[in-house]
Amino acid sequence: MRYFVCVVEQGSMSRAAVELDIVQPALSQQIAKLEGELSTRLLQRSSKGVTPTEAGLAFLQQAQLALRHADEAVRAAQQSRLSGVVSVGLAPTTASILGLPLMVAVRERYPDVRLHMVESLSGHLSSMLNGRQLDLAVLFDTDPGRRWSVTPLIEEKLYLIQARGPGRASLPARIRLADLKDFPLILPSGSHGLRSTLDAALSTSRLRRLLPVEIDSLAMLMEAVRAGLGCTIQPRAALARFADADEAFEVAEITDGRLRRLNSLCSVSDEELSPAARAVRVALADCARELVRTGRWVGARASHHAN
Repeated sequence: MRYFVCVVEQGSMSRAAVELDIVQPALSQQIAKLEGELSTRLLQRSSKGVTPTEAGLAFLQQAQLALRHADEAVRAAQQSRLSGVVSVGLAPTTASILGLPLMVAVRERYPDVRLHMVESLSGHLSSMLNGRQLDLAVLFDTDPGRRWSVTPLIEEKLYLIQARGPGRASLPARIRLADLKDFPLILPSGSHGLRSTLDAALSTSRLRRLLPVEIDSLAMLMEAVRAGLGCTIQPRAALARFADADEAFEVAEITDGRLRRLNSLCSVSDEELSPAARAVRVALADCARELVRTGRWVGARASHHAN
């Protein structure tokens, strides 16, 4: 349709071909195909150029109108970009890796969407999601009884982490789950996802429960570890905000293959999510997988259960 209108406006197949940046035989073929579909001749060809037939004039008027409506539809779609506020909850370890890339991605993809980022331990985020204070959250403990939309996202290895320092025995590169009882541990309390994962692994292995010092703040917990008050069990992401992590801490990978922390992307039901929130959910999943693919999310892999 655009080709036909351009040919009529230029009055010449050759000039129209130049304007449309295609070769003249291809343009002639397209016009002939259009005339064949309509079963009528639209253009009168002569040595001086082309002019529309009576049928061509009738088609031209409607074609110009249709193209104008199509252009207006494109403009309307571009002007009605996604907008609104989307609340996203991330645990501190997850936020240290995913928070900034997510903000950059949303700004680039959806400049009219405003993110409300909440960083808190996963137990608190679960309560906020239940209370509809969040649209989305990355959680570790997903109760199937809750009416959430849940997508398994990332699996993280867990490590025993302790401070480097004189008088402290170095950690081996790898350590067994059964050996954790020999270390003074500092962990979040039982209401949070990491602790639930550890307790479940210990119970299935018939090992005694851990009796750690409990701190429900990652920043305070890691400062206590750095001060030599104990060790902790965390993914490598817990060290992401320490510029001197390699000098200040040492880690031992926990070898029990069942001890993995699953990061699941959770949201309120799709019916309750705004279009902007659904778009941010896609952007978040894309960011997480890209961080794993490029090796920036150390010790993580895409979940086998993820779509």
